[in-house]
Amino acid sequence: MMAHLPIVPILLPFLAGTLLLAFGRLSLPAQRWLALASVLAQIGAAIALLTAVSGGDILVYRLGDWPAPWGIVLVADRLSAWMVLTTTLLALWALIYAGNGVDGQGRHFHVLFQLQLFGLAGAFLTGDLFNLFVFFEILLIASYGLALHGGGQARTRAGLHYVVMNLAGSTVFLFAAGLIYAALGSLNLADLALKAATLTPDKLGLARAGGLLLLAVFALKAALLPLHLWLPAAYSGTSAPVAALFAIMTKVGVYAILRSHTLLFGDGAGALAHLFDPWLLPLALATILVATLGALAADSLGRLSGYLVLVSVGTLLSAVAVGTDGIAAGLYYLPHSTFTAALLFLLADAIKRRRPGSGDHLIPDADMPRHALWGGLFFAAAVAAAGLPPLSGFIGKFLILRAAPGQPWVWAVILLAALLALMALARAGSQVFFNSLPATGAAAAKASKSASGVVTPGASTARDLLAIGGLLGLILALTLFAGPAFEFAHATARQLAEPAHYINAVLGAKP
Repeated sequence: MMAHLPIVPILLPFLAGTLLLAFGRLSLPAQRWLALASVLAQIGAAIALLTAVSGGDILVYRLGDWPAPWGIVLVADRLSAWMVLTTTLLALWALIYAGNGVDGQGRHFHVLFQLQLFGLAGAFLTGDLFNLFVFFEILLIASYGLALHGGGQARTRAGLHYVVMNLAGSTVFLFAAGLIYAALGSLNLADLALKAATLTPDKLGLARAGGLLLLAVFALKAALLPLHLWLPAAYSGTSAPVAALFAIMTKVGVYAILRSHTLLFGDGAGALAHLFDPWLLPLALATILVATLGALAADSLGRLSGYLVLVSVGTLLSAVAVGTDGIAAGLYYLPHSTFTAALLFLLADAIKRRRPGSGDHLIPDADMPRHALWGGLFFAAAVAAAGLPPLSGFIGKFLILRAAPGQPWVWAVILLAALLALMALARAGSQVFFNSLPATGAAAAKASKSASGVVTPGASTARDLLAIGGLLGLILALTLFAGPAFEFAHATARQLAEPAHYINAVLGAKP
């Protein structure tokens, strides 16, 4: 059974999506139960996969039993299993929240949701550059449908920008893969890593161009500056559970950069070694600064959450750029930032549906029902997002700073961004929970908003609290089990720093 583990996280959402599509006349409650059962099974498979590779083993699944580099391979190591588990845990709570009525606003929500998980799992587990492109396209096509699900002018406009940018990125990805194949004669990641060390000078220009185009594509997926402008509008414009699931989408770009940076362009890549180094840290720090200014200027909780996603992307890639210890710290911080971003999107939507006059806009309104409860939840989310003690965000940022002792710019930017993010979150909380209008003013605001055509769905408190509480529980678990989690992250970073093990596992012979 263990030999087949790498393909299980890919097969489960694919089969669930196929069944949901084949039995399209199932009632919405039946679709919800089937989708929930699939996600729970995916969590079980992800835990089993993580357990199987936690000792350092690398599992290789050869489709059709064709050996690499000729055949398609799936590769599960500590990094890919960590990403798959983070994705499935996130998907559970996003799916539960979607049951408050979002999944009934259009057709095929649950089909698209499962296909999105199919593409995400494939992207993390593939061992082939072209199949990384294929899984990128699968998850992107599903995300286009999810981003536009429910319709509306603002959602369609933001979704169109998202679609156009990613279609352009897909085109560049093909050019990059073509250049790399022309230079190295392979697209298998392990084989590319082996051949990079012996690259002849006449092919060096092609390989460098292909590698830098790959960086551009992955930077677009991660929303790294200057390819970040599409994200705040796209994420704040779509529905909350979709935005919560999309919190892992930028991490796909981070994962691809990390995998390429350590495997294809690591220390043993000869003339291609450290190809990303001149670009990665400056762009990451610039992303943090620009995104933090965007958070300060945000006029709604949704856009504030979108800009904080960009801050987390810059923080993660700063960690990747500072070396093995930084990668370990970043891998601990990655699930925290993913769960926190999802939490902020769900919380913004829950607040929006309880403020019919102003929604999630940072303008005065009447106190929402049970405003003390929602204010407390927002405070906890703000502590997590700003990286304040005692939650895992503080631990993650502390570890990142500890990994960069001789880099004052990293310290200055991350600490300044934490302060400004705290100010942005405090401003938002003050506007929403303390700057109240009298009843007459709130009624006028509600009438004005209704006249503009904004529809406010009913609030399902139990389901909202379950999903939001689940994400808070994951953040708390990362805090309580910070020691084991960081030990695993550090072991993952050491494994990435020694790509010979990956190459040997895939190709079956020591390089």
